[in-house]
Amino acid sequence: MTKRLFTTLCGLVFLVNFGRVAFAPLVPEFQQDLDLSATAVGSVTTLVWLGTAAPRIPVGWVLTKVARERVVVATGVALSLAAELTATADSLLTLRAGAFAVGLSTGGYFVAAIPLIGALYPDRTGRAVGVHGTASQVASVVAPAVALAAIARVGDWRVVFSALAVGAAASTVALFAVVRVRGGVEPEGAAVDGDADAADAADAADAADAADAAEPRSFLAALSHWRIVLAGMSLVAVAGFAWQGVFNFYVSYLLSKGLTPANANLLLTVAFGAGVPAFWLGGRLADRLPKVPYLLALNAAFVASLVALTHAGSFAAFAVVSAVLGYAAHALFPAVDTYMLATLPPADRASAYAVFSGASLLFEANGSGVVGALTDVGVAFDQAFRLFAAAVTAVLLLAGALYAAGRFPAPPADRRTTR
Repeated sequence: MTKRLFTTLCGLVFLVNFGRVAFAPLVPEFQQDLDLSATAVGSVTTLVWLGTAAPRIPVGWVLTKVARERVVVATGVALSLAAELTATADSLLTLRAGAFAVGLSTGGYFVAAIPLIGALYPDRTGRAVGVHGTASQVASVVAPAVALAAIARVGDWRVVFSALAVGAAASTVALFAVVRVRGGVEPEGAAVDGDADAADAADAADAADAADAAEPRSFLAALSHWRIVLAGMSLVAVAGFAWQGVFNFYVSYLLSKGLTPANANLLLTVAFGAGVPAFWLGGRLADRLPKVPYLLALNAAFVASLVALTHAGSFAAFAVVSAVLGYAAHALFPAVDTYMLATLPPADRASAYAVFSGASLLFEANGSGVVGALTDVGVAFDQAFRLFAAAVTAVLLLAGALYAAGRFPAPPADRRTTR
């Protein structure tokens, strides 16, 4: 039954992420159909990501009162309604409202679903988060093609969101049915893509049941783990800030280097496509490797590839760097989720993870704005990206020094010393 619940979550997360990324390839359609300016339609895509950041901390409080699986079901209902609202948009105001509503539902989903997956697979969290993230990343890769194909066939961008509404409703009904049969989360501890022996499964179930019995009752108690929250942010938020700035301007950057629009868009697809193996393999490595050193290594790989990007001069070089950069950036996400779930105490895990997730995304979302502001005042893309690389390097060195000194929060098996 655990596998059935996990499978329904993977299906729903595909639609959740599809809802977030479907707006960008439809920008020209919005402009033409609703007669919008570039600034106006840009506000629509911004609202999606502001929406996905906004509910995370409030939902963390909700998770101290309501079971995680019920919150996930509620976000599925919200996504279906938000997608249908977007499909009926006939003005900028309605389109903005739909975009923000889609963002809200997706943000709530991730805050509730990731700790739920951690409870389902307490001994294989990285692998499970990685598989779940792979399903999400596939949506990022296929969404532009699906959206444009739907428009070519039907001639109306609204069909994309109508289909999303139906799909989200169907997935939510399936999830509700599984949750109802289970009567709540009772983790089995089975492997995501393999079998565990009966003794291991029983031990995992006992551990997860104990964790569920210690569900948080105070959101303020979760805030007491601020050191772990800040540690997690140091391992992902600064690099995520840089990644947001890079990928939102990736096509413009490559065009400034003399690449054709077709090749520039192809390399952006390569960068996002690299996220599929990054989630799949990265989650497994997060289970097997010491978590903090692994995250430090991924940050170092991100810095190296970002600097290499500013020195690339041919299509082949840009292609290799795009793949490495995309892999390193996306591998950070399942790795840091695994680190947080392994480091936070079970009683406060869901709400503290929500604080971490919300604060990180609110910070990261500003990356593209900073790149835009820097280029507006005459700073070249290469200079801006090198500044970002320097900032990630500074945080990386500080975190590495603290870890070497035994002062960086880490899971029990990952600790160097105790002070």
